[in-house]
Amino acid sequence: MLVLITGGGRTGAQLASLLIQQRHQVCLIEDRPQILASLHRELPTEVIFEGSANYPHVLEQAGIAKANVLAACTDEDAANLVTCYYARCRFNVPRTIARINNPRNAWLFNDTFRVDVALNQAEILASLIEEEMSLGDMMTLLKIRRGKYSLVEEKIPDGALAVGVAIKDLALPPNSVIAAIIRQGQILIPRGAVKFDVGDEVLAIVDSSEAGDLAALFCRPSEEAQDRDATLDE
Repeated sequence: MLVLITGGGRTGAQLASLLIQQRHQVCLIEDRPQILASLHRELPTEVIFEGSANYPHVLEQAGIAKANVLAACTDEDAANLVTCYYARCRFNVPRTIARINNPRNAWLFNDTFRVDVALNQAEILASLIEEEMSLGDMMTLLKIRRGKYSLVEEKIPDGALAVGVAIKDLALPPNSVIAAIIRQGQILIPRGAVKFDVGDEVLAIVDSSEAGDLAALFCRPSEEAQDRDATLDE
């Protein structure tokens, strides 16, 4: 597979290095003298193409017509967008990937400019934070029978008491029932022999007064509880 990378900064250089290690063909385009000097110390000379990716003839000379993937990694959003557009519309590159430098420009990185994948660092960080916060935080989806019962959702984190335990062996609160388990996008019927795994999304119906007891089974143990257990083990 031939990957054409525009922009030889830290992102482009590291990407090129990783792809070379994976035995892919790589061509990296860069025109800044100081960056080129650094690239020649880090990458094989035959990988580096000196020129500006803003010009179609430079892309053509670098071999874009044979590229399977274009990765636009410059520090200018406009340049990355234009390069993706050229790559798809003029050279029929099958896949385009673009780096977003300014999150306010993220709305432009779509099919209009022929961007298949847009890498927005701010969005990635936000999603990672949201995912971490969702682990161990039971979410009430629906109140049932005037609030006496609730349909709740829980994503099981590593270290939860339920991990590796079959439904039939789990000490569920008396007034609760597992409605479904979603694992890697697939719904599992909650039969007794099914064991819970890290990352499972559990849907359950529980008496509101027992929601805390149910959450304790599917949440990450608190630091206080871990310290207490460690003391008992000693």
